[in-house]
Amino acid sequence: MQTPISIKDKKSFIQWFLNNYQLKKRESVWILNYLINHHEVLTNVHFVRDAKFCPRSIIISTHCSKDVPFRFYKDHLVTTDPEKSFHDIRLNQDETLYVQLNFRNANQNTTYAAVLEDNPFVPDEYFITRKDKDLAKQIMDHSIQSFRRKHLIKKIDQALDKKCEDEFHRLVEELKKFDKDHMNQPK
Repeated sequence: MQTPISIKDKKSFIQWFLNNYQLKKRESVWILNYLINHHEVLTNVHFVRDAKFCPRSIIISTHCSKDVPFRFYKDHLVTTDPEKSFHDIRLNQDETLYVQLNFRNANQNTTYAAVLEDNPFVPDEYFITRKDKDLAKQIMDHSIQSFRRKHLIKKIDQALDKKCEDEFHRLVEELKKFDKDHMNQPK
């Protein structure tokens, strides 16, 4: 079980974040300042990664991030309007709110890591290992090669049916080259 992050630590982190980063949406600053100034709301705030999986969450990005400027998720509804989310936060202060901040090198930032909590809503199958990705790539590559080879054979058959000798010889050479190029690759 993870130790809860104190309100003081959350508040200090948000202040540090606002002092060090420029947000893509100015309304995001208002929301974060609101959180700092309302302890009852901050009690229910949890900083997580992959907030899109949470029932009620905000994703805020800085200018140094390539991510979307702002997203608010609530019960499978999504909005990019910070004002709507602000009103929801203000009116539902007792509800848990998950916050994801996107900024350069966020995954290497110790200050952010100190307030991050495990996201209980991330599906188990979301984390795919490198081995799984490599295997998927191999299967896809093999499927593409198989499709291309079958397509070449079909074109050779069509050239034979049309009695196009030049086309037939060109395609047979192309098939030989294809087989030679792909023969040494792992399946």
